[in-house]
Amino acid sequence: MCPNEPPSQIRGGAPVSGDAYTRAGVSQSDADASVAALVAALGAREGESLQALASGHYANVVRLDERTGIAITTDGVGTKLLVAEQLGRWDTVGIDCVAMNVNDVICVGARPLAMVDYLAVDRADPAVAAQIGEGLARGAERAAIEIVGGELAQLGELIAGLDLAGACIGVVELDAIVAGAEVEPGDTVIGLPSSGLHSNGYTLAREALASIPFDDERLGRPLGELLLEPTEIYVKPVLELLASEVEVRGLAHITSGGLQNLLRLQAEVGYEIDSPLPVPSVFELIQQQASVPDEEMHEVFNMGCGFCLVVPASDEGTALELVRGAHPGAARIGVVSDRAGTVERA
Repeated sequence: MCPNEPPSQIRGGAPVSGDAYTRAGVSQSDADASVAALVAALGAREGESLQALASGHYANVVRLDERTGIAITTDGVGTKLLVAEQLGRWDTVGIDCVAMNVNDVICVGARPLAMVDYLAVDRADPAVAAQIGEGLARGAERAAIEIVGGELAQLGELIAGLDLAGACIGVVELDAIVAGAEVEPGDTVIGLPSSGLHSNGYTLAREALASIPFDDERLGRPLGELLLEPTEIYVKPVLELLASEVEVRGLAHITSGGLQNLLRLQAEVGYEIDSPLPVPSVFELIQQQASVPDEEMHEVFNMGCGFCLVVPASDEGTALELVRGAHPGAARIGVVSDRAGTVERA
């Protein structure tokens, strides 16, 4: 599970082209169809539901009583774990696991409270588990949550290596849920910078960068360090914004699918991105190495924007002032349009 001598570069095949993500082994259309099939089967349940939101948002909310809801979501780290394995370094992926979960919970306006983690391994390795635990603890501290339990499963017959995932709960008043229904044309879209790839698109990234050694510093830092840069945690500035006088109409965690994730908000609107955040050089290197078209890059990666806020245009200045304390690079990236179901880039 953890090699004695970390390899000098990413294991993988030759750079890919065309529909690069599919050729690398991930079919987004198959994934979408599979999720739809799961949702359809689960929707067949009869009787009154405690869900406060329809399926498809970043997290759902279960009604606890007439006033309070429990937000819940689950997510994992994905094939970023293969980079950690190759480098023999596991101390950052726990932060990713926390981030991918808490960043979804805050999208419904909830305050994250606690997480449990699930670590599936081919064989138990206390040294690796300790490093993963260090990352989980650091992520929990940054998100101001507790990790209250978890599970370690030895599944040598099922997996090679390990998989790390978690589930997170939060709390929100039912009348304070942010689902995006109030978003309207003319609203401002604010982008918060990502710290890099976060935890999405690594199947394509590893294929594209397979010929470049981990210690290559053409991007200013060793490539291996860049690829293990933890996912940014946006809890603190978002909760501060929710507690302010700013009217927060929509919150979107930008993961796989890029800015198309804005369409998960409930309003029948579109989004015009006319001033995108700067694109980190690691994305440019991936695109160059694998000859990936612009459109596919924006479908697979966050392209430098890890989270979006939607606020009335009149609240833009106040919102930016608040979030720039934690994220100086936050900026207005576009506006809400009346072209429902579209995300247009300048």
